Amino acid sequence: MSIDQSINDFFAPISAKAFDIIFYSVPLTADIDVKLLLVWILSAAVFFTLYLGFVNFRYFKHGIDVALGKYEHDTDDGQISSWQALMTSMSGTVGLGNIAGVAVAVSIGGAGAVFWMVVMGFLSMSTKFAEVTLAVKYRYHHAEDHPERISGGPMYYLRDGLNNRNIPFLGSVLSVMFALCCIGGAVGGGNMFQANQAYKQVLNATGGDASFLAGHGWIFGIFLSILVGAVIIGGIKSIANVASRLVPAMAAIYITAALVVIGINYANIPAAFAEIFTQALSPAAGFGGIMGALLVGVQRAAFSNEAGLGSAGIIYAAARSETPVTQGMASMLGPFLDTVVVCTVTALLIVISGAHLDSNGIEGVALTSRALESGISWFPYVLALAVFLFAYSTLIAWFYNGLKAVTFLFGERDSIELAFKVIYCLFVIIGCSASLGNLIDLTDAMLLSMAIPNILGLFILAPEIKRELKDYKEKLKSGEIKKCR
Repeated sequence: MSIDQSINDFFAPISAKAFDIIFYSVPLTADIDVKLLLVWILSAAVFFTLYLGFVNFRYFKHGIDVALGKYEHDTDDGQISSWQALMTSMSGTVGLGNIAGVAVAVSIGGAGAVFWMVVMGFLSMSTKFAEVTLAVKYRYHHAEDHPERISGGPMYYLRDGLNNRNIPFLGSVLSVMFALCCIGGAVGGGNMFQANQAYKQVLNATGGDASFLAGHGWIFGIFLSILVGAVIIGGIKSIANVASRLVPAMAAIYITAALVVIGINYANIPAAFAEIFTQALSPAAGFGGIMGALLVGVQRAAFSNEAGLGSAGIIYAAARSETPVTQGMASMLGPFLDTVVVCTVTALLIVISGAHLDSNGIEGVALTSRALESGISWFPYVLALAVFLFAYSTLIAWFYNGLKAVTFLFGERDSIELAFKVIYCLFVIIGCSASLGNLIDLTDAMLLSMAIPNILGLFILAPEIKRELKDYKEKLKSGEIKKCR
C-alpha cells in the first residue's frame, strides 16, 4: 500500500464524522436541508449590519483610508502596519476557497449561488468589524518574557470580555473551545487543503497521471514545507512582509487572466447575468432552486472570507492602532476584496465561459482551469501559478493563527513555538498526499466550527462593540482622530 493511500484511509472516517457533527442539518423541504451552522453565521452578519447602523456601507471609504495608513502613527502600539495586517489577513482568506470553493459552489448551487455569495460578502463586513474591534481591544502584551510580542483574537476577548461581564466560566469554556477549533482549522483548512490543491494543480500542469509527481504527493509536500518554514521562522513580521507583497501580486495575476477570458466571451455576459439573477431570485427557479443557490452561496462566502470565524482578529491584534475601532474599520475591506471582488471574478469566469454547463458532479480547481482554457489554451498554467501562490500565502498566514491558539493553551514559550513549526510543516506533506474529498469535509468542519464560540461571544459583547463605535464616531467628528498622512 502506498503512503498516499494509507493517509487517505486514515482521514476518510474522521472527515465524514466531523462533517456530520459540525454540519448538523434540519429539513426545510423534501430536497433541501438547512445547515444550522450556516444560519448561525448568517444571523451574525445580518444582526451586526443592522445593530451597528450599516457600518459596512457608511464607513467603507474611511476603512480604505485606515488600511492605507492615513490614520496611522509610527508611535501607535503594535507590530505591523494596517496595510500589512489587511494583506496578511487576506493571505489567509484569499486562497483555494476563491478558486476551488467557488467552482464547487457554482457546480452544486448553479449560477444563482453567485448572487447570494456577493450579498453575504457585503453583510460579512460588519461581522469582521465586530470581531477585529474586540480583538484589538483585548489584545495581550507578553511583558515579562517577550515584551515585543502581542497576542489577541477570540481566545482573549472571549476569556477577558466575558470575565468583565461576570461570566468567567463561560468565557473560559468558549475561549478554550475556540483555540482547539482554531488549531484544527489551521492544520486542516489552512494547511492540508491548501497544500493538497497546490499539488493537484502542479500535477495537472506537469502531465497529470503521466507526471513524475503522480502518486508521490509527499515529494512535492517536502518542497512546499521547506518554503513555508523559510517564512514562518521569522514570526508575524516576516509573514506580514511576505504577505504585503505576495497578495497584491497574486491577485493581480489571477484577476487579469480571468478578466481576459471574460472579455473574450463578452457576448455571453448579458446571458450570464440573466442566468445568475434568474436562478437567485426568479419565481421560475422555484423555492427549492432559490434556497439551494442561497445556501450554497452563503456557505462558500463564509468559507472564503471567514467573517464570524474570528481568524482575522488574531492577525489584526498585532497591528499598530490608536483605538480598537481603527483596525475594525480597516478589516471590513477583507470580505469585500475577498468575496465581492475575487470570488465574484471566479464565478463570473465560470458562468460566462459556460464551463459549468459541462460540469460532471462536484469540481474544484479543474472547473476553473477549464474556464480559463476556454479563452486561451495556456492560461491553465497561469492558474497553476496563482493556485500555488494562493495556497502558499494561506499556509503561512494560518500558521500564525494556529500558533497563537497553541500558545494561548500551552503558554508563550520558545519550545512550544518550535514544536508547532515542525508539526505544521509535517502536515503540509500529509496534505499533499490526501484526497480532495476527505479534505473538503474536514476543512469545512474544522474551520467553520470556530464560529460557534466566537459568534456567541460577539452577541454577548455586542453592546460593548456599539459603545466603542459610538465613541470612535464622536472622536472622528470632533477632530480628535484625524488623518496624519
